[in-house]
Amino acid sequence: MKRTLIFALGLLPVGFGTPVWAQKPADAPNPDIHYHLGPDSLEEEGVPKGEIRGPFVLPSEAYPGTQHTYWVYVPAQYNPAVPASLMVFNDGQAFMNPTGDVRAQNVMDNLIYRREIPVMIGVFINPGRRPDQPEPNAKEWGDKTTNRPTEYNTLDDKYARVVCDELLPALYKDYNISKDPERHGIGGASSGAIAAFTVAWERPDQFRKVLSMIGSFTNIRGGHVYPELILKSDKRPIRIFLQDGRNDNRGSRDGSTYDQTRDWFYQNVRLMKALTEKGYEVNFTWGMNKHGQKMGGEILPEMMRWLWRDQPVSTDPQDKTERWFAEPAAKPKAEAGKN
Repeated sequence: MKRTLIFALGLLPVGFGTPVWAQKPADAPNPDIHYHLGPDSLEEEGVPKGEIRGPFVLPSEAYPGTQHTYWVYVPAQYNPAVPASLMVFNDGQAFMNPTGDVRAQNVMDNLIYRREIPVMIGVFINPGRRPDQPEPNAKEWGDKTTNRPTEYNTLDDKYARVVCDELLPALYKDYNISKDPERHGIGGASSGAIAAFTVAWERPDQFRKVLSMIGSFTNIRGGHVYPELILKSDKRPIRIFLQDGRNDNRGSRDGSTYDQTRDWFYQNVRLMKALTEKGYEVNFTWGMNKHGQKMGGEILPEMMRWLWRDQPVSTDPQDKTERWFAEPAAKPKAEAGKN
Protein backbone atom coordinates (compact mmCIF):
# COMPACT_ATOMS: atom_id res chain seq x y z
CA MET A 1 0.00 0.00 0.00
CA LYS A 2 2.74 2.42 0.91
CA ARG A 3 4.67 1.59 -2.28
CA THR A 4 1.62 2.25 -4.42
CA LEU A 5 0.97 5.61 -2.74
CA ILE A 6 4.54 6.75 -3.20
CA PHE A 7 4.48 5.70 -6.85
CA ALA A 8 1.36 7.80 -7.40
CA LEU A 9 3.32 10.88 -6.44
CA GLY A 10 6.28 9.93 -8.61
CA LEU A 11 8.59 9.35 -5.65
CA LEU A 12 9.98 5.85 -6.29
CA PRO A 13 13.73 5.56 -6.79
CA VAL A 14 14.87 5.01 -10.37
CA GLY A 15 17.46 2.24 -10.59
CA PHE A 16 20.30 2.74 -8.14
CA GLY A 17 20.64 6.48 -8.71
CA THR A 18 19.17 9.49 -6.98
CA PRO A 19 15.47 9.03 -6.18
CA VAL A 20 13.09 10.94 -8.44
CA TRP A 21 11.88 13.15 -5.60
CA ALA A 22 15.44 14.40 -5.08
CA GLN A 23 16.34 14.86 -8.75
CA LYS A 24 16.48 18.11 -10.68
CA PRO A 25 18.67 19.35 -13.55
CA ALA A 26 21.99 20.66 -12.35
CA ASP A 27 21.36 23.98 -14.08
CA ALA A 28 17.66 24.25 -13.14
CA PRO A 29 16.70 27.80 -12.14
CA ASN A 30 15.10 28.60 -8.83
CA PRO A 31 11.35 28.20 -9.55
CA ASP A 32 10.61 31.18 -7.33
CA ILE A 33 12.01 33.55 -9.99
CA HIS A 34 8.73 33.32 -11.87
CA TYR A 35 6.62 34.79 -9.06
CA HIS A 36 6.31 38.56 -8.80
CA LEU A 37 4.14 40.97 -6.89
CA GLY A 38 1.42 42.54 -9.00
CA PRO A 39 -0.08 46.03 -8.78
CA ASP A 40 -2.58 44.96 -6.09
CA SER A 41 0.37 44.35 -3.75
CA LEU A 42 2.14 47.64 -4.42
CA GLU A 43 1.38 51.20 -3.41
CA GLU A 44 -1.04 52.69 -5.92
CA GLU A 45 -1.19 56.39 -6.67
CA GLY A 46 -4.46 57.86 -5.52
CA VAL A 47 -5.30 55.02 -3.13
CA PRO A 48 -5.73 56.19 0.48
CA LYS A 49 -3.15 54.59 2.74
CA GLY A 50 -4.03 53.00 6.02
CA GLU A 51 -1.98 53.58 9.15
CA ILE A 52 0.13 50.97 10.90
CA ARG A 53 0.17 51.59 14.64
CA GLY A 54 2.52 50.02 17.13
CA PRO A 55 4.43 48.06 18.11
CA PHE A 56 2.34 47.03 21.09
CA VAL A 57 3.29 44.38 23.64
CA LEU A 58 0.80 41.83 24.92
CA PRO A 59 1.79 39.79 28.03
CA SER A 60 0.68 36.18 27.76
CA GLU A 61 -1.12 34.06 30.32
CA ALA A 62 -1.37 31.10 27.95
CA TYR A 63 2.44 30.98 27.82
CA PRO A 64 3.60 32.44 31.16
CA GLY A 65 6.76 34.49 30.97
CA THR A 66 6.33 35.38 27.30
CA GLN A 67 4.91 38.35 25.44
CA HIS A 68 3.63 39.00 21.93
CA THR A 69 4.50 42.04 19.85
CA TYR A 70 1.85 43.19 17.42
CA TRP A 71 0.99 46.04 15.08
CA VAL A 72 -2.44 47.27 14.03
CA TYR A 73 -3.35 48.30 10.50
CA VAL A 74 -6.15 50.87 10.46
CA PRO A 75 -7.53 51.52 6.97
CA ALA A 76 -8.24 55.07 5.88
CA GLN A 77 -11.91 54.08 5.59
CA TYR A 78 -12.26 52.95 9.22
CA ASN A 79 -15.14 54.67 10.95
CA PRO A 80 -15.30 54.10 14.74
CA ALA A 81 -19.08 54.27 14.50
CA VAL A 82 -19.24 51.27 12.15
CA PRO A 83 -18.04 47.77 13.17
CA ALA A 84 -15.10 46.67 11.04
CA SER A 85 -14.02 43.19 10.01
CA LEU A 86 -10.76 41.71 11.32
CA MET A 87 -7.81 39.97 9.68
CA VAL A 88 -4.95 38.63 11.82
CA PHE A 89 -1.59 37.65 10.29
CA ASN A 90 0.81 35.40 12.21
CA ASP A 91 4.54 36.15 11.77
CA GLY A 92 3.42 39.74 11.53
CA GLN A 93 6.86 41.15 10.83
CA ALA A 94 7.03 39.19 7.55
CA PHE A 95 3.52 39.99 6.33
CA MET A 96 3.89 43.74 6.93
CA ASN A 97 7.49 44.07 5.68
CA PRO A 98 7.26 47.03 3.24
CA THR A 99 9.94 45.49 1.01
CA GLY A 100 9.03 41.83 1.64
CA ASP A 101 7.29 39.16 -0.41
CA VAL A 102 3.74 39.85 0.82
CA ARG A 103 3.12 43.51 1.82
CA ALA A 104 -0.34 42.77 3.15
CA GLN A 105 -0.99 46.38 4.13
CA ASN A 106 -0.79 47.43 0.47
CA VAL A 107 -3.16 44.64 -0.52
CA MET A 108 -5.69 45.78 2.06
CA ASP A 109 -5.30 49.42 1.02
CA ASN A 110 -6.02 48.59 -2.62
CA LEU A 111 -8.81 46.05 -2.17
CA ILE A 112 -10.67 48.01 0.50
CA TYR A 113 -10.56 51.12 -1.69
CA ARG A 114 -12.06 49.18 -4.61
CA ARG A 115 -14.65 47.54 -2.31
CA GLU A 116 -13.33 44.07 -3.15
CA ILE A 117 -12.97 43.24 0.53
CA PRO A 118 -14.74 44.87 3.49
CA VAL A 119 -13.25 47.59 5.63
CA MET A 120 -11.11 45.67 8.08
CA ILE A 121 -8.67 46.13 10.91
CA GLY A 122 -5.48 44.19 10.22
CA VAL A 123 -3.28 42.81 12.98
CA PHE A 124 0.31 41.66 12.48
CA ILE A 125 1.33 39.57 15.48
CA ASN A 126 4.72 38.00 16.08
CA PRO A 127 5.27 34.72 17.91
CA GLY A 128 5.75 34.97 21.65
CA ARG A 129 9.12 35.51 23.25
CA ARG A 130 10.63 36.15 26.63
CA PRO A 131 11.61 39.79 27.25
CA ASP A 132 15.28 38.82 26.96
CA GLN A 133 14.82 37.19 23.55
CA PRO A 134 15.15 39.13 20.27
CA GLU A 135 12.21 40.10 18.10
CA PRO A 136 11.80 37.92 14.98
CA ASN A 137 13.05 39.48 11.76
CA ALA A 138 13.25 38.79 8.03
CA LYS A 139 16.24 36.45 8.43
CA GLU A 140 15.18 34.65 11.63
CA TRP A 141 11.44 34.29 12.09
CA GLY A 142 11.97 33.03 15.61
CA ASP A 143 12.29 29.25 15.31
CA LYS A 144 15.65 29.35 17.06
CA THR A 145 15.13 32.42 19.22
CA THR A 146 11.48 32.56 20.34
CA ASN A 147 8.50 30.45 21.35
CA ARG A 148 7.45 30.07 17.69
CA PRO A 149 7.95 26.29 17.28
CA THR A 150 5.89 25.50 20.38
CA GLU A 151 3.11 28.01 19.76
CA TYR A 152 2.62 27.49 16.04
CA ASN A 153 3.18 23.76 15.55
CA THR A 154 1.60 22.19 18.63
CA LEU A 155 -1.94 20.86 18.24
CA ASP A 156 -3.54 22.31 21.35
CA ASP A 157 -5.60 25.37 22.26
CA LYS A 158 -2.89 27.50 23.84
CA TYR A 159 -2.13 29.73 20.85
CA ALA A 160 -5.87 30.02 20.18
CA ARG A 161 -6.14 31.38 23.71
CA VAL A 162 -3.48 33.98 22.90
CA VAL A 163 -5.44 35.21 19.90
CA CYS A 164 -9.00 34.83 21.18
CA ASP A 165 -8.66 35.50 24.92
CA GLU A 166 -5.71 37.90 25.03
CA LEU A 167 -5.44 39.72 21.70
CA LEU A 168 -9.13 40.19 20.86
CA PRO A 169 -10.06 41.87 24.18
CA ALA A 170 -7.15 44.30 23.73
CA LEU A 171 -8.35 45.14 20.21
CA TYR A 172 -11.98 45.57 21.26
CA LYS A 173 -10.91 48.23 23.76
CA ASP A 174 -9.46 50.46 21.06
CA TYR A 175 -11.42 49.63 17.90
CA ASN A 176 -14.98 48.96 16.89
CA ILE A 177 -14.56 45.44 15.54
CA SER A 178 -17.49 43.19 14.76
CA LYS A 179 -17.82 40.26 17.14
CA ASP A 180 -19.33 38.10 14.38
CA PRO A 181 -16.88 35.18 13.82
CA GLU A 182 -17.81 35.21 10.12
CA ARG A 183 -16.07 38.58 9.97
CA HIS A 184 -12.86 37.35 11.61
CA GLY A 185 -10.04 35.92 9.48
CA ILE A 186 -6.57 34.65 10.36
CA GLY A 187 -3.66 33.62 8.18
CA GLY A 188 0.00 32.81 8.03
CA ALA A 189 2.80 31.11 6.18
CA SER A 190 4.56 27.86 7.02
CA SER A 191 4.19 27.20 10.76
CA GLY A 192 2.18 30.41 10.97
CA ALA A 193 -0.33 28.85 8.58
CA ILE A 194 -0.96 25.70 10.60
CA ALA A 195 -1.22 27.94 13.66
CA ALA A 196 -3.91 29.97 11.88
CA PHE A 197 -5.85 26.81 11.05
CA THR A 198 -5.50 25.57 14.63
CA VAL A 199 -6.96 28.82 15.97
CA ALA A 200 -10.04 28.41 13.76
CA TRP A 201 -10.22 24.68 14.46
CA GLU A 202 -10.14 25.20 18.22
CA ARG A 203 -12.21 28.41 18.27
CA PRO A 204 -14.66 28.58 15.36
CA ASP A 205 -16.78 30.69 17.71
CA GLN A 206 -14.23 33.44 17.03
CA PHE A 207 -12.54 32.74 13.66
CA ARG A 208 -13.99 31.18 10.51
CA LYS A 209 -11.75 32.36 7.68
CA VAL A 210 -8.25 30.87 7.24
CA LEU A 211 -5.49 31.85 4.81
CA SER A 212 -2.68 29.32 4.47
CA MET A 213 0.57 29.76 2.54
CA ILE A 214 2.97 26.77 2.39
CA GLY A 215 1.31 25.48 5.55
CA SER A 216 3.41 23.23 7.79
CA PHE A 217 0.78 20.51 8.15
CA THR A 218 3.66 18.13 8.72
CA ASN A 219 5.19 16.14 11.53
CA ILE A 220 7.04 18.95 13.25
CA ARG A 221 4.87 18.41 16.31
CA GLY A 222 2.21 16.11 14.92
CA GLY A 223 0.51 18.42 12.42
CA HIS A 224 0.34 15.68 9.78
CA VAL A 225 -2.61 14.11 11.62
CA TYR A 226 -5.04 16.87 10.68
CA PRO A 227 -6.56 15.01 7.67
CA GLU A 228 -7.57 12.07 9.85
CA LEU A 229 -8.71 14.40 12.62
CA ILE A 230 -10.87 16.38 10.18
CA LEU A 231 -12.52 13.26 8.78
CA LYS A 232 -13.48 11.83 12.16
CA SER A 233 -14.57 15.11 13.78
CA ASP A 234 -17.73 17.14 13.46
CA LYS A 235 -17.49 19.67 10.65
CA ARG A 236 -16.56 23.18 11.74
CA PRO A 237 -17.90 26.33 9.99
CA ILE A 238 -14.48 27.17 8.53
CA ARG A 239 -13.57 28.55 5.10
CA ILE A 240 -9.93 28.03 4.04
CA PHE A 241 -7.68 28.90 1.11
CA LEU A 242 -4.58 26.67 0.80
CA GLN A 243 -1.50 27.52 -1.26
CA ASP A 244 1.62 25.43 -1.71
CA GLY A 245 4.22 24.49 -4.32
CA ARG A 246 5.55 21.30 -5.83
CA ASN A 247 9.06 22.31 -4.77
CA ASP A 248 8.22 23.00 -1.14
CA ASN A 249 10.15 20.87 1.37
CA ARG A 250 9.62 17.37 0.00
CA GLY A 251 10.39 15.19 2.99
CA SER A 252 14.15 14.76 2.96
CA ARG A 253 16.39 16.20 5.63
CA ASP A 254 19.63 14.56 4.49
CA GLY A 255 18.99 14.30 0.74
CA SER A 256 18.49 10.54 0.74
CA THR A 257 15.89 9.46 3.31
CA TYR A 258 12.29 10.26 2.45
CA ASP A 259 9.82 10.90 5.27
CA GLN A 260 6.28 11.30 3.95
CA THR A 261 5.11 12.95 7.15
CA ARG A 262 7.65 15.71 6.50
CA ASP A 263 6.66 16.29 2.87
CA TRP A 264 5.03 19.74 2.87
CA PHE A 265 3.40 19.50 -0.55
CA TYR A 266 2.11 15.97 -0.03
CA GLN A 267 0.61 16.85 3.34
CA ASN A 268 -1.07 19.99 1.97
CA VAL A 269 -2.69 17.91 -0.77
CA ARG A 270 -3.85 15.38 1.85
CA LEU A 271 -5.35 18.20 3.90
CA MET A 272 -7.18 19.60 0.88
CA LYS A 273 -8.65 16.17 0.07
CA ALA A 274 -9.82 15.63 3.65
CA LEU A 275 -11.42 19.07 3.83
CA THR A 276 -13.12 18.52 0.47
CA GLU A 277 -14.42 15.06 1.44
CA LYS A 278 -15.82 16.45 4.68
CA GLY A 279 -17.65 19.21 2.81
CA TYR A 280 -15.61 22.21 3.91
CA GLU A 281 -15.58 25.43 1.91
CA VAL A 282 -12.03 25.10 0.60
CA ASN A 283 -10.08 26.67 -2.23
CA PHE A 284 -6.52 25.76 -3.16
CA THR A 285 -3.79 26.37 -5.69
CA TRP A 286 -0.55 24.46 -6.27
CA GLY A 287 2.38 26.20 -7.89
CA MET A 288 6.06 25.47 -8.48
CA ASN A 289 7.41 27.48 -5.57
CA LYS A 290 9.82 26.38 -2.88
CA HIS A 291 9.30 26.93 0.85
CA GLY A 292 8.79 30.67 0.94
CA GLN A 293 6.25 33.42 0.33
CA LYS A 294 7.02 34.17 -3.33
CA MET A 295 3.90 32.59 -4.80
CA GLY A 296 1.73 33.24 -1.76
CA GLY A 297 2.64 36.90 -1.86
CA GLU A 298 1.82 37.12 -5.53
CA ILE A 299 -1.67 35.65 -5.10
CA LEU A 300 -2.53 37.15 -1.70
CA PRO A 301 -4.97 39.60 -3.32
CA GLU A 302 -6.91 36.74 -4.91
CA MET A 303 -6.83 34.73 -1.69
CA MET A 304 -8.29 37.70 0.19
CA ARG A 305 -11.00 38.27 -2.42
CA TRP A 306 -12.10 34.65 -2.18
CA LEU A 307 -12.05 34.49 1.62
CA TRP A 308 -14.03 37.72 1.99
CA ARG A 309 -16.36 37.39 -1.03
CA ASP A 310 -19.45 37.17 1.19
CA GLN A 311 -19.31 40.81 2.28
CA PRO A 312 -22.67 42.59 1.88
CA VAL A 313 -23.16 44.32 -1.47
CA SER A 314 -25.81 46.72 -2.68
CA THR A 315 -27.37 46.13 -6.10
CA ASP A 316 -29.35 49.37 -6.02
CA PRO A 317 -28.43 51.31 -9.20
CA GLN A 318 -29.17 54.53 -7.29
CA ASP A 319 -26.66 53.69 -4.57
CA LYS A 320 -23.95 56.12 -5.61
CA THR A 321 -21.84 55.33 -2.56
CA GLU A 322 -21.64 51.65 -3.48
CA ARG A 323 -20.82 52.54 -7.08
CA TRP A 324 -17.74 54.55 -6.17
CA PHE A 325 -14.44 53.82 -4.47
CA ALA A 326 -14.33 53.66 -0.69
CA GLU A 327 -13.13 57.09 0.31
CA PRO A 328 -11.45 57.80 3.67
CA ALA A 329 -13.76 58.15 6.61
CA ALA A 330 -14.26 61.65 7.94
CA LYS A 331 -12.01 62.32 10.89
CA PRO A 332 -13.60 63.25 14.23
CA LYS A 333 -13.40 67.00 14.81
CA ALA A 334 -10.95 66.65 17.69
CA GLU A 335 -8.60 64.54 15.54
CA ALA A 336 -9.03 66.72 12.45
CA GLY A 337 -8.01 69.76 14.45
CA LYS A 338 -4.58 68.30 15.08
CA ASN A 339 -3.63 68.65 11.39
